[in-house]
Amino acid sequence: MTTTAVKDHPLFKPFKLGSIELKNRIVLAPLTRNRASAGNVPNASNVTYYRQRSTAGLIISEATQISPQGVGYPNTPGIHTDEQVAGWKGVVKGVHEEGGKIFLQLWHVGRISHSSLQPDGALPVAPSAVKPHEGMAMTYEGMKEFETPRALELSEIPGIVADYRRAAERALEAGFDGIEVHAANGYLLDQFLRDGSNKRTDAYGGAIENRCRLVLEVLQAVLEVWPADKVGIRISPSGTFNSMSDSNPEALFTFLLEKLNSHKLAYVHVVEVNEADLRHGGRKVDTEVLRKAYHGNLMVCGDYTAERAIQAVDSKLAELVAFGRLYIANPDLPQRLQLGAELNTPDVNTFYGGTDKGYIDYPTLSEQAASV
Repeated sequence: MTTTAVKDHPLFKPFKLGSIELKNRIVLAPLTRNRASAGNVPNASNVTYYRQRSTAGLIISEATQISPQGVGYPNTPGIHTDEQVAGWKGVVKGVHEEGGKIFLQLWHVGRISHSSLQPDGALPVAPSAVKPHEGMAMTYEGMKEFETPRALELSEIPGIVADYRRAAERALEAGFDGIEVHAANGYLLDQFLRDGSNKRTDAYGGAIENRCRLVLEVLQAVLEVWPADKVGIRISPSGTFNSMSDSNPEALFTFLLEKLNSHKLAYVHVVEVNEADLRHGGRKVDTEVLRKAYHGNLMVCGDYTAERAIQAVDSKLAELVAFGRLYIANPDLPQRLQLGAELNTPDVNTFYGGTDKGYIDYPTLSEQAASV
């Protein structure tokens, strides 16, 4: 493909996402950076970070806790207090001033927490009392062994759904353009979906239909707050992160996507298989299979390059492409990809926590040119 063809490619052109006009089809993936202030409140550095990356057609915020019980990592933002809402209002204002659009990702970590992060030192909750067999919990005192979670009682599940609804209401109050339900990466909703973590024998366990029940109830609840074309959902069918597995992920996720068709959501966001998933025994679900099952907008994420992103759009595999690590280091990523310009290299040592270094100090092309 010639340089001219790349510059003029639909990837870099405006795209209508429901009723929202995006400046391009490039998305800032949700990226945990552990840089919220005390009380898990977004701060001025967070405002700068998102403002810088308003070059994306759509920003999806870092995963954001729907409740105190949903907390699983230090210094990650929430959306369950007035102070957190006020902090997010600053972020949204900054993004909108730069002509950007931003969705808030709603998050409950489930078993990937630790009692030291939970209200009153309680155990983390999950669909079943199944401890993650790999990794460790990140706490304010450092890394600790995961604990065996407490299985949620049937009577508690409506409260979880209500927490998602309240979080959706607060996201609306904060001024976001939409929301994304996080049902991926081994967190609570994903834990209910997969039979490696869900051993329930009630209406939320066993058959695929039952394991999808909580996700669909959460979606229904947030759709009472937001119009469907401003709601997305993230899934990771092949993912093994956070000790996840399923005996038949293709059947599970094609069933879920067929159910989602009727909702006419803004998009379904697919985290594609990676080498780590395959090393850990993950069962690959081809995105082409998901594409056939789902009739709406598909967003893909998984170490994409400009060339692969263009191929995904040209082949109609996906309407939108999300970038993670490259966007950390390149706040002007769409321009760099469009021009074929050199990319800044992300510093993995500053991904999680720390100062503004490795967070808001990566230069744009224009800043680099001015310094020469």
